Amino acid sequence: MSKLAFVFPGQGAQYIGMGREFYEKEETAKAVIDKAGMITGLNLPALCFEENDRLSVTEYTQIAMVTVEVAILKVLEEQGVRPDVTAGLSLGEYGAIVAAGAMRPEDAFAIVRRRGVYMQEAVPEGGAMSAVLGVESSVIEEVCGRTKGLVTIANYNCPGQIVITGEEEAVQRAGDALKEMGAKRIIPLKVSGPFHSQLLTGAGERLRKDLDKVQFMEFTIPYVANLTADYVTDARNIRELLEKQISSPVKWQQSVERMLGDGVDTFVEIGPGKTLSGFVKKIDRKATVLSIDKYEDLSKAMEALKNA
Repeated sequence: MSKLAFVFPGQGAQYIGMGREFYEKEETAKAVIDKAGMITGLNLPALCFEENDRLSVTEYTQIAMVTVEVAILKVLEEQGVRPDVTAGLSLGEYGAIVAAGAMRPEDAFAIVRRRGVYMQEAVPEGGAMSAVLGVESSVIEEVCGRTKGLVTIANYNCPGQIVITGEEEAVQRAGDALKEMGAKRIIPLKVSGPFHSQLLTGAGERLRKDLDKVQFMEFTIPYVANLTADYVTDARNIRELLEKQISSPVKWQQSVERMLGDGVDTFVEIGPGKTLSGFVKKIDRKATVLSIDKYEDLSKAMEALKNA
């Protein structure tokens, strides 16, 4: 039997104008975005829709992304679409937990706002990230392990694409070594910090104090966590997973493989860009992948789901 997954993208997919048409044409989406603005004290329509320099700054990017994702999610739910499982890449895990029914949108907005601030404040001098193309993960793990300085894997995105993170010089050294070992490309990423490295452990510890005040609910739909690439069956475990996620590798490829192994054959990416759609296709070309980013994508996705 066919199974459906909702997946939510992470930081880096944001762009000026994201969510604008949903805000203007769907009362449900407008209410979500306005509520997030009220909770965080930010003018989210201005942040998301108008030209500005803040949208690419971590403390603003994160709340903007999750707000737009939840706004689109609520429009889909209103139309009666329910997934069998959810997952999100890094920041997108918050959208997945909301979709799974374990976290209220209001709590997600408040926590993500603090998460962005904590991560921004925790960014050390001299951190970096690079995408490594065309090398097996086992080789990258081995090279990172013997490289002088702190460098580890940040993201297992899909076959042939892994991101490394850590101290700038260590990331550079590991990249040079991987090039010599046959990497197709090493691409330094334009990011504001060494995300998903041990250098961000303090941000996770600060966030945990806020997470401890959140009341998580039992799941209405299963979700797959970044940290374990496995289903979370007890809502009480969410706090630890979200704390450690900030400084641990994101097992996205493994998460998708887990869902595929359980019969998921259709993935709907909810939110800005088509990053996850590309990753899923590289993991399994036979999977059906839909993306709801622009407002026009909504009717196309609904039609495709109806005919699936």
